[in-house]
Amino acid sequence: MREVRLHVYRGGPEEGGALVEYAVPVEEGMVVLDAIHWVQAHGAPDLAVRWNCKAAKCGSCSAEVNGRPRLMCKTRLSDFADGETIVVEPLRTFPHVRDLVADVSWNYEVNRSITPFTPPTGAPEEAWRWQQEDIERVQEFRKCIECFLCQDVCHVLRNHETRDPFIGPRFFVRSAALEMHPMDRADRTRVLREEGGIGYCNITKCCTEVCPEHIGITDNAIIPLKERVADVYYDPLRILWRKLSALAGRRSTGSGAGGAA
Repeated sequence: MREVRLHVYRGGPEEGGALVEYAVPVEEGMVVLDAIHWVQAHGAPDLAVRWNCKAAKCGSCSAEVNGRPRLMCKTRLSDFADGETIVVEPLRTFPHVRDLVADVSWNYEVNRSITPFTPPTGAPEEAWRWQQEDIERVQEFRKCIECFLCQDVCHVLRNHETRDPFIGPRFFVRSAALEMHPMDRADRTRVLREEGGIGYCNITKCCTEVCPEHIGITDNAIIPLKERVADVYYDPLRILWRKLSALAGRRSTGSGAGGAA
């Protein structure tokens, strides 16, 4: 029976960690998560790993396999060359807990900060109508399984390239799902620009490349949001219009005060 050599990261932040080698027998159809389970069953029962559905729908078995963020349950051992060493490490962008487990709780804090779906107050749900293309546009973003692979590979988060707030590609996707919903009435452009830090994204498309659901994160979510922010804050005609409106408002206030005197 063919064997694969697995180098698995073991240890925690306090005692430090290192790669430990395991030889795992390979059967047809095995994925990296199967190999990790074999290690738990035969050599390291204390190996910490997070997983749930093993069907690439829960996003919990995220890890870095040979340096690339992947779902372990979707990465087949047959994808690697014979004799190739497979290195399995935890997500590097987030605080390390132990072995292959990272603390991704920060993402849920960011999620709570996003303005939720805000429908019109005067129209009951049975009166909502929109086009099929609008449904399809939003539906793509709802495929996200929150594996946070896109957050892990994002260079702004991974390399701490800014000390300013930056919510990352996962939450640009959620914001896009809300902003592009035809019945949503909230305006998130200021939050995306300031608290969201969307300007720091330089659209390298690395987040799109690692998405297991093949969501067009860059082209369909981030770039349209950038365009909305640019229209509001950097379009010269809009800037001129705001200045003229503000000037007209000050003059109106001033003349009204003079008349009252």
